[in-house]
This record gives sequence, C-alpha cells and structure tokens, in this order.
Amino acid sequence: MLYGLVGAVHLAAPDRLMPIMPGWVPAPRLVILLTGLCEIAGALALMSPRLRRAAGIGLALYAICVVPANIKHAIENVPVAGLPRSWWYHGPRLAFQPVLVWAALYAGCVLDWPFGRRPVAGRAERDAGIR
Repeated sequence: MLYGLVGAVHLAAPDRLMPIMPGWVPAPRLVILLTGLCEIAGALALMSPRLRRAAGIGLALYAICVVPANIKHAIENVPVAGLPRSWWYHGPRLAFQPVLVWAALYAGCVLDWPFGRRPVAGRAERDAGIR
C-alpha cells in the first residue's frame, strides 16, 4: 500500500522530486515517472501469489536505489514542498530505509525473519519434499 501511494506521488508531482535527484542520474524526470510506475506495479504484484516474490525483491531493490536521493535531500537540505527540512524528519527517514527493504522482502514472502515460520515462497514444497 505504501509503495502504491508513493508511486502515485511520483506520477502526480514528478517536478516536486526533481531537486533531490542526484546529478549523475540520467533523465531524472523520466526516472521519477518510471519509478512511480514500478512502485505501483510492485504494490499490485504483491497481491498476486505468482508475482509476490518478484515484487518483494523488486521493491527491496528500489528501496536501496533511492538511498542516494534521500541522502542528497538530507545532506543538502533540499526544500521539497510538503516535506520538512529538519533532521527530525531526515534522520528517521534515513534510518528507516533498511526497514523498508526488510518490509518489501517480508511482504514478498522472501523471508520470514524475525517472526518465525510463515509460508515463504517455495518453503512448503521444500518441507514436503516436493520438487
């Protein structure tokens, strides 16, 4: 759900996000639009058992890839309409990024840590000896 909402923001207001894009990103506006589509597609794919694992992995990779923009936003104190410029915002946001990676992998049934035995994609077949 979170990724779907953030993806919608990317599509609705890409120009708001342009200032936080690192200078080395080619075609930054297009990247913002494409990542918005990917976030929405990933959020929808999490609802499909066949696509859930791939969606979880894709969204986790996405969460890793946006770290440079989040760092630039924080370090350079780039103003973005509607977002605070304080370290009370940036600090927790940066610290929370690994949690977003974990959450995507957990939602995609790629891992079940730390909550224990939950159906992880392919585990039931492995445990039953089915190949």
